[in-house]
Amino acid sequence: MQQDVLATVQASSPRRWIGVGMLGIVALLVIYVALASPPETGWQVFLLVVGFASLWLAQRMWVSTKDAIELTKSQLRTRSGRPICEIADIVSVDRGVFAFKPSNGFLVLTRARTKNAWEPGLWWRIGRRIGVGGMTSAAETKFMSEMLSALLMERAESS
Repeated sequence: MQQDVLATVQASSPRRWIGVGMLGIVALLVIYVALASPPETGWQVFLLVVGFASLWLAQRMWVSTKDAIELTKSQLRTRSGRPICEIADIVSVDRGVFAFKPSNGFLVLTRARTKNAWEPGLWWRIGRRIGVGGMTSAAETKFMSEMLSALLMERAESS
């Protein structure tokens, strides 16, 4: 059964290109420095590890930001169908300045701990906390967090 999508958050194309491009350039520069003017062996290995890890992260970010996050009345999920959390499991939504949240995003606190997950530039989950945002539009994430807060208020009033 397909539910109506109340709000969608996705990374815009320019943000994806700029974010992944900058990360890729940093990776290539670090690798170039490690190979063109090699420092001591320990530092060279460190620079190569950092460079290749940055390339891996750029590739992972490119793939993850192709997806989007959708809010329905019953769950927060990715457009590809991966569930992030059930609405019934959410305790609170925090979009405050001092919240440990992604850029342009918000933080969700759930009742139960679940498996950690990370989709760079889009969302992450550590224990009971879920961060939504990163390479996303502030307007989209604010709208989604307000819709989520309204669903939580509606649930509180009905119980």
